[in-house]
Amino acid sequence: MNSGPRYKNQVQYPNQQSELPLIELHNNNGRAQICLQGGQIMRYQPKGQPDVIWLGTQSLFEKGKAIRGGIPICWPWFGDHPSNQALPAHGLVRTRLWRVLERNEDQSTSSLRLSIEDDQDTRQLWPYKFRLELLIQLDHKLKLTLSTHNPNDVEMLISEALHSYFAVSNIGRIQIEGLEGACFRDKLDHLQQGMQRDPLTIRSEIDQIYENTGAPVTINDAILKRRLIITKANSRSTVVWNPWAEKARALADFGDLDYKTMLCVETANVLGNELTIPPGGSHSISTTIESQPLG
Repeated sequence: MNSGPRYKNQVQYPNQQSELPLIELHNNNGRAQICLQGGQIMRYQPKGQPDVIWLGTQSLFEKGKAIRGGIPICWPWFGDHPSNQALPAHGLVRTRLWRVLERNEDQSTSSLRLSIEDDQDTRQLWPYKFRLELLIQLDHKLKLTLSTHNPNDVEMLISEALHSYFAVSNIGRIQIEGLEGACFRDKLDHLQQGMQRDPLTIRSEIDQIYENTGAPVTINDAILKRRLIITKANSRSTVVWNPWAEKARALADFGDLDYKTMLCVETANVLGNELTIPPGGSHSISTTIESQPLG
C-alpha cells in the first residue's frame, strides 16, 4: 500500500523544536525516521529494542545546518574538500532538501525513495550536473542504497560515505569485529598506515580509514546484550570514528559526554578507494544494518 509522504513540521526533540520536514516509516518490524534535509536517517528502532542509531544531545535541527548523528550522506567528497577547505565539509547534499519520489508500506516492509539534483547553488561549489537517489528499505533490517548518476559528457571523480552513527552503551566496553587483517590510514597521525590485527576496542580518540575492505563489521555490546551487524556492497572503505572527551568538548554541537554512547562505522569509498563515474554512468553503494541478540 502506498500511503504517500507524511511530513511533520513541528517535531519535538529533547530540548529542541524543529521545522525540518520528517517522514516516519512504521511496520511490524520496527520504525525509522528520515529528515528530508540531507536525506538523513535520524532514528532506527527495531521492534522491542533500543534505538540503533545515535543522535547527539546538542544536535542542531535548523535549516541549512548539519545534524550531528543519524546517518548523514557525505558526497561528492568526504571530510574537508581536498583542495579548498572553504567549501563545506562532507560535500554538497547533507544540508539540502531531498525530494520524495516514492513511498510504499505494508505490515512487514516499508520503503522510501528520495532524490536530489544539481542546481545553480551546487554548481557554484562543484561544476558538475548530478542526480542522486537514496532508497531506504525497512523490514527486519534497515538498508540504504545511494545511487550516483552522471549526466555529464565528462567523467566525475567522487568520494562518498554513509556516515552511520551507532548507539552504544559505553564506548569503552564494546568490541568491533570484522576489520582484522585490514590496512588503515590514521587521520590522527598524518594518514600513517597501520594494520588491524585483533578485534578493535576503543580507549581514546579514533579516526581511521580502513581501505580495500568489503567485509561486514560487527559491534558487540555486552551491556545492551546485542550485536549490530553492518554489511555493505560496492564499498571498499570503512571509517571508524569517535572524538573522545577533549574533541567532544571542542565541538559546538556535541555534548561533553556524548562520545561515551556513540561510534561511527561508516560505509564509504574514500582516499585510494574514490570512484570515477564515466559520462552517462552510475554507481550504487549500500549498507545494511541488523540488530541481533548477543548471547
